[in-house]
Amino acid sequence: MPQFLYTAMTAAGVRTNGTIEAESEAAVLRSLEEKRLFPVSVRSRHGESGGKPKRRRIRSSELGTLYSQLADLIGSGVPLLRAMDSLVKSTPSPALKDLLKEIRASVADGRSLTETVRQYPDVFPPLHAAMIQAGERAAFLEEVLRGLSGFIERFEELRSKVMGALIYPALLAGLGTAVMVAALMFFVPKFEPLLAGAKQPLPSKILFGASHVVRSYWYLVLLGMGGAGVLLWFNLKSQTMKHRLERWQLRIPVVGSALRLLAITRFCRILGTMLANGVPLLHALKISKDATGSNILSKLVGEAAEAVRDGKRLSEPLSRSDYIPEQILAMLAVAEESNNLDKVLVQIADTVERRTNRQVDQAVRLIEPVILCLVAAAIGFLALGLLLPIFTMASALGSK
Repeated sequence: MPQFLYTAMTAAGVRTNGTIEAESEAAVLRSLEEKRLFPVSVRSRHGESGGKPKRRRIRSSELGTLYSQLADLIGSGVPLLRAMDSLVKSTPSPALKDLLKEIRASVADGRSLTETVRQYPDVFPPLHAAMIQAGERAAFLEEVLRGLSGFIERFEELRSKVMGALIYPALLAGLGTAVMVAALMFFVPKFEPLLAGAKQPLPSKILFGASHVVRSYWYLVLLGMGGAGVLLWFNLKSQTMKHRLERWQLRIPVVGSALRLLAITRFCRILGTMLANGVPLLHALKISKDATGSNILSKLVGEAAEAVRDGKRLSEPLSRSDYIPEQILAMLAVAEESNNLDKVLVQIADTVERRTNRQVDQAVRLIEPVILCLVAAAIGFLALGLLLPIFTMASALGSK
């Protein structure tokens, strides 16, 4: 439990200092009041005012279990604070247990669960905070927590499937790269004296030039690759570069379509759930905009919210972009006419999610043959660059 250093005045006006263990600064103030002490200052023992949240590493699987257990407790009628106490006792992870204690103390001080989780952006992504906010405001927190738990579980399954499928292609790509570098440094130079007098076609010139660069300027190559990586890392933090990168990702066959459908699934499920629980459309659009996980779709939903504010239907502004497929837009238009938008949105989310899973499977299966083709092309280019001068020399000798 955190320790706080305090300075207080007694009823007789005597200044006193001490250390006290408590869950939060507010708990320290209550304890001092019970001791008839008047606090002057309270600070963390480590010099952090009010127990500033520490950075923690919580695994996604642990977070999904936490959401599921909290949803079960809330669904059984257990108050939030008591549910937190129960989770603190039953959680085996020390890091997660400390986090739950801080969250419980913050909620006990009168903060909402949304305000509390936003203090830990390294644990709770903005998408989770937005969904929890929607659940708190519309009184369907249990459903949101179950949805987050299911979302994390599906994401973990998908990641395990993708990582398992990428092991062989990654080993193949690494081995192919190592072979090419070794060939350029040790194998190709042995052919240069032998082929110095022969006529060298373009592939041979490129091969010998690359070998010379790798052998003579390998440190500059490594430095350039590191500098490019650092430059890319800093550029990715800007919204402009994130927007451009997302547009580039959407152009990738199969993968781009899967990413787009995943963002649409999030938007439809969250918006439909909020509308089904009585949240006004404009307010639901504002929250679901932050939960899409896509900068492009978030901007599109923001523009749609402004159009809805002006009295237009939701499907009209969304149809101005080619981001959302025509089939989904047609379903939205029919749902608006029949005043059944909330149910249709959830149905769209279910349908699109199944389609997304199929496309992700296709994308994973495509990675292996693509890498195989790239490695084969690199080795073929290496062989072509070495054999063409030999064939040229042989034909020249044969003509004599």
